[in-house]
Amino acid sequence: MDTQEDPKTAGGAQSVDRALMLLSLVGQGGGAPVPMTKLTEATGLSRPTVRRLMLALIRAGMVVQDEANRAYALGPETYMLGLMARRRMDLLKQSMDSLVRLADESEENTYLSLRRGAYSLCAHREEGTYPIRTQALKTGDRHPLGVGAGAMAILAALNDCERAQVLETVTPLLAAGYPGYTPEAVADSIAQSQARGWALNPGLYLSDSWAIGMAIRAPGSGEVLGAISIAAIDRRLGPDRQDTLAALLRREVARIEARLEKQLQGRA
Repeated sequence: MDTQEDPKTAGGAQSVDRALMLLSLVGQGGGAPVPMTKLTEATGLSRPTVRRLMLALIRAGMVVQDEANRAYALGPETYMLGLMARRRMDLLKQSMDSLVRLADESEENTYLSLRRGAYSLCAHREEGTYPIRTQALKTGDRHPLGVGAGAMAILAALNDCERAQVLETVTPLLAAGYPGYTPEAVADSIAQSQARGWALNPGLYLSDSWAIGMAIRAPGSGEVLGAISIAAIDRRLGPDRQDTLAALLRREVARIEARLEKQLQGRA
């Protein structure tokens, strides 16, 4: 297998961002090797650029290349990093009791969203008991930060520098695939989320699907890890109930963050 780097290199933050984007795409293959054509189509990068970046990931042990079909899969180093990250903090495990409790008390679907760079990944959906529930978000769904209450809560909680970098990445994606998320609508949602301490999605993705969400931070560092959210049909999420559900979210975020801190201290 050829692992010699193309002599034409493009250093700096842009190359790092692109390499991480490619690594994420390989990870989304679910263990199946991902062909070069999929990587170039998904990123819009040229084949030589993708090849150069993949060679760097191969040398770092983050990616391996299948000898038979030349497609790419996650390498052994990603497994080790995953183990270390899980030992440090398992957000899904520490959030499950809260998601179940919120679903029981609200009767609505509740969600855990994880931050993945400029994207939000739905890690879990806990079903509520109300007969009519919104199904706009499913476990495994991935959207740009800002799309949905959980993703907006994450975006609004970032520091100004991080948020500006994310917006630079997601703005063209929103324009292409999320017509309700204009730059003006996103800016207004960020401002309102910061003022309230929680985010509201007033049917911007699907008109009859509303949701509220609140960010979860890592103990010590304050890093934004993800968010929990509650979604309901529009008529069940009026202003009064928004405040009621936001209080439940605030309670459970405090519990989750306390569990994370206890877990981290226990492994220090």
